[in-house]
Amino acid sequence: MLSRVAAVKAPRTHNRRRVTGSSGRRREGRESEPPRPNMSRRVFTSAALFLVVMVCCSSAAASDSELSKGKLFVWRDTTGEGTVILLLSPSLVEMNGDVFAVAGSLSTKKDVDENQENVAGVASELLTWADKQTSKELDKTKLKTQVLEECSSGKAECPDQAVDRSGTKSRTEVRLGKPTTVVKGSDIYMLAGMYESAVTIAAGEDITGEVGLLLARGNVSVDDGDRNKRIYWTDVDALPITSNTEQYGYVTVLLGSGGSGVKMKDGTLVFPMEGKVYRTEKANGKDAAGMGYTVSLFIYFPDNKSWKLSKGMSADGCSAPSVVEWEKDKFMMMTACDDGRRRVYESGDKGDSWTEALGTLSRVWGKKRDKNVKLVRSGFITATIENRDVMLVTLPVYTKEKDKENVEKGVLHLWLTDNTHIVDIGPVSGEEEDAAVSSLLYKVGNNNQEGLIALYEKKKEVNNKKSHDMVSVRLTEQLQRVKEVLATWKKVDERVSQLCINPSAAQDLSTDTACSADKIADGLVGFLSGNFSGNTWRDEYLGVDATVMSGAAAATETSDNGVKFRGAWAEWPVGSQGENQLYHFANYKFTLVATVSIDGEPKEGPIPVMGVRAGSNGENKLMELSYNKEKKWQVLCDGEANEEHSSVLGAEKTQHVVILLLNGNHGSAYVDGQRVGNEPCTLGNTDSKEISHFYIGGDGVSTDSKEGVSVTVTNVLLYNRPLNDADIAALNTNKISIPKTMAGDTSSSAVSRPNLPAEHLAAGAKGRGTARPGRAHGDDGTDCGSGLLPSLLLLLGLWGFAAL
Repeated sequence: MLSRVAAVKAPRTHNRRRVTGSSGRRREGRESEPPRPNMSRRVFTSAALFLVVMVCCSSAAASDSELSKGKLFVWRDTTGEGTVILLLSPSLVEMNGDVFAVAGSLSTKKDVDENQENVAGVASELLTWADKQTSKELDKTKLKTQVLEECSSGKAECPDQAVDRSGTKSRTEVRLGKPTTVVKGSDIYMLAGMYESAVTIAAGEDITGEVGLLLARGNVSVDDGDRNKRIYWTDVDALPITSNTEQYGYVTVLLGSGGSGVKMKDGTLVFPMEGKVYRTEKANGKDAAGMGYTVSLFIYFPDNKSWKLSKGMSADGCSAPSVVEWEKDKFMMMTACDDGRRRVYESGDKGDSWTEALGTLSRVWGKKRDKNVKLVRSGFITATIENRDVMLVTLPVYTKEKDKENVEKGVLHLWLTDNTHIVDIGPVSGEEEDAAVSSLLYKVGNNNQEGLIALYEKKKEVNNKKSHDMVSVRLTEQLQRVKEVLATWKKVDERVSQLCINPSAAQDLSTDTACSADKIADGLVGFLSGNFSGNTWRDEYLGVDATVMSGAAAATETSDNGVKFRGAWAEWPVGSQGENQLYHFANYKFTLVATVSIDGEPKEGPIPVMGVRAGSNGENKLMELSYNKEKKWQVLCDGEANEEHSSVLGAEKTQHVVILLLNGNHGSAYVDGQRVGNEPCTLGNTDSKEISHFYIGGDGVSTDSKEGVSVTVTNVLLYNRPLNDADIAALNTNKISIPKTMAGDTSSSAVSRPNLPAEHLAAGAKGRGTARPGRAHGDDGTDCGSGLLPSLLLLLGLWGFAAL
């Protein structure tokens, strides 16, 4: 992450405005709260920030003298007035088991002169479904709506303002934005928007000006009219913001990002925000106004008396943030960025510093590069399901719209992740709908009854006019699928951990490093074993499957959890997966482990065992481990072979544990615990070339079935982190017995590949490719603990003896 951007002081002692709404439904016992110090006039040094609003709520009395001078604001109920024509930015709120939809609204009504006018407000509705009903569109005629208005001292329901305004004029503009909600106790907090006010003297010169945020508070009450439960917004606090523009410019148009914030375990409330940054730039040696950037922001005040800007920030051009608390005191924020990918950031110090989660979730989701689709805010929540902490995400997957050229619609999908594995649970929205912004809510009611609910914008066009509606969905079937995936993950983890239970093999390993499930499975993202049919080699963790290429119809599953290749190969996609790349981390760091048997001796060129291709079409070889007729293992770096990267290892064995490792722009290969070559493989620094896919058992070019050489690959494991040199150097493979494959074993089926044209054979044989090097803000916490490599080799060697 970049350096600190801004902090906050308190240049004024009285800057908090508090208003009681006009609804008259304020609960008994409510007290006002102490004033909050104002933000300082500090410089914003970058075009991208994070601003967090955190509220630790307490009740305290505040005298009238503590209220700021100036105009206040009041909520007015407009239910039944005018017609709601637009709903935007969905949010979900749970209160005592009831779930409410909250959204920004736009209504039309006639003014005193019978002219049509548009009014922005906040709409809400208690969600109910019939017994078997799973989805329903919000009825715009039944929504409860409220608007925020300027409140003058002349109105009876407004607090008295002892302000002498003789000889002055004032103006205040209220700008309602995307409602962003958090529940604490019986209160619902909402970032409603912003205000801008100015007081002028008679001559028209501005003497004071103020811009600030509007933090609303409401509760659930029973409407006396129809006895239905509803949300009433009763209070609003005006929180002034000022910015120093003397050197770098300022942030303005600060609004909530919409959706839900987070109530942390310590009671702090967190609201994600977004804004726009303007800054001074040099043009022809002179200062000039710079362009604006959308940004992701946070603000927070931990004790209800103060609040401040966080110090960390995202890259330029990231907006539409959504935030969750993951693990203790750790934030994770997902943003939509101008480069078409969703970047995810982590902070363990409440926003003081941020790290892009390149090793896990960042840049996994995106859009097709050639498609002009604007990314929208995701639904992003955490939950504990089946005793496992997980994150749930709703995002549109874009598909071509029927009978319309170059037009794509968003089909909302639900994704499950534990910050290591990622699975697409499936669609949420209807097939004919064009879904956009979404919100999620998971609840556990009486008798541990669970519920998962989504609320999303549905875009449609009627009579050449675009409309935004809101749809709520009960995700009962999707929740059941989530539980099934979690059960599968648990079983696979247990299989992994049980592979080291052989006492004779494990006795030489330290008890604090060997065979524990957390060490073996730490960072284990993908696993190819015995689940093979047709031309698909399925990931045991239900993530990304590999595809057997050329002659795959003749392939069958082997008896020892793998596939035997003769003149064919498997491709495990990274960038070639498309708009959503579950293995995007491989561009920065990875470890690929497999057990390999080579049957026969190459007569001509080397046999590729496994490697990595880069480029949009996989045209460049980034790194490869191969085996030649001299029984020498060789590493190909950036498409070029070098004697410094070759070794004769394990010539007496027929089965080997091979490892391919990438850490930034350095790669290494290992055979039976020993590094191939005298030095690591240094890769080029070409950011435009991302990893396309891993290839296993062959490369699609060099393999020739006429040689009669087959490669059997079993138990392929992909980690999102590199194994460190200390573990590899300490490895002693002689302590581990690896079962050998009998010569002429027919349990593995041969996969044949037809002859390819010469021009295809020449393509990709040599070229420069690269993985993106590690960034300063990248995920550096990826080194494994001591003893993982011996455990891995033990795991692979004993696989055939484990009860699966």
